Amino acid sequence: MQPGGEPHNGRPFASRNPARRRPDAGVLGTATSTGRVRAEGKFLFRGERKLHLRGVTYGTFAPDHDGYLCPAPAVVDRDFAAMARSGINVVRVYTQPPRWLLDLAADHGLLVLVGLWWEQNVAFLDDRARRRAVEAKFRAGVRACAGHPAVLAYAVGNEIPAGIVRWHGRRPVERFLERLVAAARDEDDALVTYVNFPSTEYLEVPSADFVSFNVYLEDPDRLAAYLARLHSLAGDRPLVLAELGLDSRRHGREVQAQSMRAQLQSAFAAGCAGTFAFAWTDEWHCGGFDIEDWDFGLTDRARRPKPALAAVERAYAQLPLPEQRRWPRMSVAVCSYNGARTLADCLDGALALDYPDYEVIVVSDGSTDATAEIARSRGVRVIETPNRGLSSARNTALAAASGEIVAYLDDDARPDPHWLRHLAAAFDDPACAAAGGPNIAPPGAGWVAACVDRSPGGPAHVMLSDTEAEHLPGCNLAVRRRDLELIGGFDSRFRIAGDDVDVCWRLQEHGRRLRFCPGAVVLHHRRTTVRAYARQQRGYGAAEALLERKWPERY
Repeated sequence: MQPGGEPHNGRPFASRNPARRRPDAGVLGTATSTGRVRAEGKFLFRGERKLHLRGVTYGTFAPDHDGYLCPAPAVVDRDFAAMARSGINVVRVYTQPPRWLLDLAADHGLLVLVGLWWEQNVAFLDDRARRRAVEAKFRAGVRACAGHPAVLAYAVGNEIPAGIVRWHGRRPVERFLERLVAAARDEDDALVTYVNFPSTEYLEVPSADFVSFNVYLEDPDRLAAYLARLHSLAGDRPLVLAELGLDSRRHGREVQAQSMRAQLQSAFAAGCAGTFAFAWTDEWHCGGFDIEDWDFGLTDRARRPKPALAAVERAYAQLPLPEQRRWPRMSVAVCSYNGARTLADCLDGALALDYPDYEVIVVSDGSTDATAEIARSRGVRVIETPNRGLSSARNTALAAASGEIVAYLDDDARPDPHWLRHLAAAFDDPACAAAGGPNIAPPGAGWVAACVDRSPGGPAHVMLSDTEAEHLPGCNLAVRRRDLELIGGFDSRFRIAGDDVDVCWRLQEHGRRLRFCPGAVVLHHRRTTVRAYARQQRGYGAAEALLERKWPERY
């Protein structure tokens, strides 16, 4: 969707009454929480808390007397209060908001994704003066909002038309968007994104903090398939649906409500970090005209709720997956040999998982450090064995597990709070024998770890399609117990590595499938010294030789 008109500088609105704030204004996802939102792996966090964006779009509206494309302050105040009551925590605007709008958002515990409109629907790169003017205006817009606690992120563009991209070429457009990202960071320390759409999905803005797409697909299966593709494009960054919706004028209000709920559930089940329902109200002004023949709003033009608002509220209340489903019992298995340095953090993450029925088992494979003591101090089940190697330890965990599914986690990996839910959902497919997700380096580990993360030879998934894997790394691998028992467990000749690849290939030999789940994230420490990295690669090389001898046809 493209807005029309341009913002001007406005005067501040002084009404900031803390008494109007919603009762939970200090909890997850509100603008009054401590610190700016950050991207970490595939999700967004504020402080130590995960933040799912439960958003709506707002506007654009007819310009006010100051030139801002937004309603009067009293109307915005009522709209934001109603949003907060419905469980919405973030609002997307398409043009520079006045400062008083950000104040009102903060008063109601809302964050704002700030769009800054510029002339992206014309050949903006043909003239150097135009390019400079665009950047100058963009910087001024960021500067006007800089430092405000309600700012979630800045969008450096929205749906640059495919014809414009073809005219200029992909690379020049990407370089210009990268320039705007850098400009936004010069002016403020908030997150930055570019809002893309399917017609130009090939555009890449690597420096953006998260990937945003406007997607209108009412069919849940088609939407799920396309979201898997978008996750492939997003890589290790969060994916946000910046617009989704349905026109109630053409489809009816009840169909709109059903479709909105299904789209939102599909998005979060697929591992999206957030969504924005288009739009809060049927009132919409674009290109100098009131749009009267579309009704995408959750409320009508008089702000009366439509059934879609209740549907969105219900969907947002059950993130990331609805509770009304069967959750199989799961066993989290951590196999460790002298892993005391990182084990405590791993187990703290495992014990904080949001899942209704699971156990944690630690197998200490002949450790001579404090591995077993650390595990016992966390109250988990501990099994101590002589040092027999990683495969043997994983088989020991399998024999002890009581869950239908055994989820293997390395002792230097910390799972996302919803790790098990995303893995469990993959096993709804009866053909699925194993599932896993991204293993991403945690932030702030130092420059050597960052270099190792970008070097070849790390533990990584290999994909056959956007959803099906050829193999999954053992640091983030859940296997249906009966399937693992059927193939005889892990091959004990793989003492250090390679056992995960071997298991995946044997499962596939039995006609079973491996599912990749973008939302099933673990933060996995990389080697922090060159010597440790070299030692790891020697071990991987030995494992690769074993794999080649066992599976010559694969090579």
